[in-house]
Amino acid sequence: MHDTPSTELFSKARRDFSHGCIRVQEPEELAVWVLKNKADWTRERIRNALYGANTIQVNLDTPIPVLVVYGTAIATEPGEAHFFADIYGYDALLEELLANAYHLSNQK
Repeated sequence: MHDTPSTELFSKARRDFSHGCIRVQEPEELAVWVLKNKADWTRERIRNALYGANTIQVNLDTPIPVLVVYGTAIATEPGEAHFFADIYGYDALLEELLANAYHLSNQK
C-alpha cells in the first residue's frame, strides 16, 4: 500500500495503473488511524515519517486484518448489474474452477 506521486490517477475510473500495488488516496489519514493507539505517533511525527527520506517500520501491537477484493461485476441497490474488464484474467480461471467443481459434484 502506498501513495502515488500521480494523484491525478485517483480521478480515473480505471484503477490498474500499477501492478500488484494498492494505492492509498489519503495515506496520512490511514496512518493516523492505524497508529491511533500509539501515543508517541503524533500527526506531526507521522507526517515527518511519510515525507522523510528514510523508510521506517512501525510494528503494531495488534495486527489489523485487511480484506482485498478483486471483482469484475457489482450489483447496485436498484438491481442493476455492472461488469468491468478482467485485467488480470481471473474470471476465466474462476469459470474453469467452478465448471470442474460442478462436474465433480454431478459425478456422485
